[in-house]
Amino acid sequence: MGKKIKKEVEPPPKDVFDPLTIESKKAATVVLMLNSPEEEILAKACEAIYRFALKGEENKATLLELGAVEPLTKLLTHEDKIVRRNATMIFGILASNNDVKKLLRELDVMNSVIAQLAPEEEVVIHEFASLCLANMSAEYTSKVQIFEHGGLEPLIRLLSSPDPDVKKNSIECIYNLVQDFQCRATLQELNAIPSILDLLKSEYPIIQLLALKTLGVITNDKESRAMLRDNQGLDPLIKILETKELNDLHIEALSVIANCLEDMDTMVLIQQTGGLKKLLTFAENSTIPDIQKNAAKAITKAAYDPENRKLFHEQEVEKCLVTLLGSENDGTKIAASQAISAMCENSGSKDFFNNQGIPQLIQLLKSDNDEVREAAALALANLTTCNPANAKAAAEADGIDPLINTLSSKREGAVANAATVLTNMATQEPLRVSIQSHNAMHAIIGPLRSANTVVQSKAALMVAATVCDVEARTELKNAGGLEPLVELLHSKNDEVRRHASWAVTVCANDELMATELCRLSPPPLSMEDKSSDIGYGRSISSSSSLRRASKEKTSYHSSAGVGSPTEEKSEPTSGRNTVLSKSATKEKGSRKGKGKKEEEKVKEEEEVLSVPKMTGEGSPDKEWCPPSDPDFCLYVYEVTKTILPITNMKEQVEALAKYVAERMGGHIPKEKLHEFSWELHISELKFQLKSNVIPIGQIKKGIFYHRALLFKALADKIGIGCTLVRGEYGRAWNEVKLMDRTRKGVIGCLPPPETYIVDLMFHPGELMKLRSKEADLYRFL
Repeated sequence: MGKKIKKEVEPPPKDVFDPLTIESKKAATVVLMLNSPEEEILAKACEAIYRFALKGEENKATLLELGAVEPLTKLLTHEDKIVRRNATMIFGILASNNDVKKLLRELDVMNSVIAQLAPEEEVVIHEFASLCLANMSAEYTSKVQIFEHGGLEPLIRLLSSPDPDVKKNSIECIYNLVQDFQCRATLQELNAIPSILDLLKSEYPIIQLLALKTLGVITNDKESRAMLRDNQGLDPLIKILETKELNDLHIEALSVIANCLEDMDTMVLIQQTGGLKKLLTFAENSTIPDIQKNAAKAITKAAYDPENRKLFHEQEVEKCLVTLLGSENDGTKIAASQAISAMCENSGSKDFFNNQGIPQLIQLLKSDNDEVREAAALALANLTTCNPANAKAAAEADGIDPLINTLSSKREGAVANAATVLTNMATQEPLRVSIQSHNAMHAIIGPLRSANTVVQSKAALMVAATVCDVEARTELKNAGGLEPLVELLHSKNDEVRRHASWAVTVCANDELMATELCRLSPPPLSMEDKSSDIGYGRSISSSSSLRRASKEKTSYHSSAGVGSPTEEKSEPTSGRNTVLSKSATKEKGSRKGKGKKEEEKVKEEEEVLSVPKMTGEGSPDKEWCPPSDPDFCLYVYEVTKTILPITNMKEQVEALAKYVAERMGGHIPKEKLHEFSWELHISELKFQLKSNVIPIGQIKKGIFYHRALLFKALADKIGIGCTLVRGEYGRAWNEVKLMDRTRKGVIGCLPPPETYIVDLMFHPGELMKLRSKEADLYRFL
């Protein structure tokens, strides 16, 4: 064999750096390593920072101060999978810090984080990317960013992930997102409900709870309720209620069921499958106050529908509610009372509560809790309306005394409800006598002086119902009740004036009372009141004419110097208002002898009050005059001529809405709203006028708030009561209250009006009953 020759080792190239192992105990040093071009260093640096951030909030704040966030955001899109994974893990932890959230929003990294939810990424990346989004979505601005970057769809897909942490983070983020109604609408389009229902089968309670919370939010919308029903979502909810081991989920499950019961189809389905009976039995037998309270609330929400009330009555829901009235928990008592109030629309339910329910409600009027007293009074008000038997039952249960005591409650709703019950009782003479004997005339003075129009209305109605004899009227007069009653004739609320007028009419049956009422006649209009009416073109009486009218009413036959009614009518009238001076307070007959000088003085004072004050240019207090608006004046003329004569209030509102829409650019389909170039039109007007103040009549292309403002202005001119509500994102709308005359109201008065939103943009003239405000506004605006 040949001799072995030892091979010489070649030295390393001179241009290659020898490997160096660095051990650092300073976070600042590791943060600097995040800018390294070497993948291995980046991966190790990220791993060290992740472990550091896990140790607590102080470390997260330290990393923020050291400037670690910005270089880490660049690593979210790094080519190396390990680097990208480690960076994502860090953000999953860091995003729980509020200052980090703020910086992440400013750096606009949402798109990069959402990209980590792609199906081809590892489960670990899914876990921490979804955790980052869950932490970020707790704030409104971040919700908007997640939604706008299309984060909802991949989150829904991850609900089917095999990893429970991914599921938990994803459903938590979705729960935060669906607080916004626009996200809820998108959730329906993405058909997310089946995936959410699958989470109810999870072995992890936190996932089940978040799924139920999410369903509780989205089922506020009718479309989502229908989807839940179509996907057999009610069965797992009922099963949760039947499982004692899942009692920590019962409250949330009840909230979802409560929403679903608002739909008639769902209600029928639950009833047919026996779920309704199970629900009532569950509520009646439960020992957990919150469960009983939520069950009663579920009944209340569903009972607003007449068909639902019928089904509830068939299932003897009244027995369950009477049982709940006996709960020791005040919240349950309130909820049960409210449910009884809702069920009172069913005549069979009303009759049931005659012997069972009314005595318990009377006892609740003696509670120390004002909310309990208010809810009980509401139930009694509904039970006794148009039902003499129940009114008598309330009196026989010794209810008059606690009802009168409730008139002094601090809660206005309790006062109004108690007054309604006493009004219903007073239709029966024996009960009216009993009410009078309990010092009711003194107790009603406070409600008559209330600042709340509902309380004023109910109090005036109670007076009208109870002062049907001389003794009661005298007692009201001696208690000082006539003064506030007469003051209510000034109210701007139609119902208050109507009920006050009725009460005054009843009181004026006695000559002495009539004389006293004349003495207390409404005070004269102030100068401010007169000037404010000038713009409306209405003729008003002067202070002198009011006093003269009052005097003539009481001494017409005995005063020789008083002008006759014929003379009053023969006074010339004009299209503008007239305001008389102090000299006009004397009688017309004596005024004729004063001569031209006095008349000229009166005329001068009229012109001073009716013409806006103008000052010269040199004056230091020069007043700004708004530009003229002939178009708006034309609008007022046209609606006064064409819409004011319409007798039906609903038709008036619809006609005015269509008129406003026509003047502001017409009907705009929702899908073409972005093509409606109103901004350019407004800018041109501002340029032409050299002002940001634009006469409303000059706007021919108006968006939501322009149309709502014009509608409000014209509605005020023709006496249509409406509100002008300003929302977010340039939205505004009008709300009107209309009476549904098919509904029953308190005896002697119409039912309370219901609120409608007026559509001026997409379907001009359409009115929608306002129930779930957020969802309704989304559909309309």
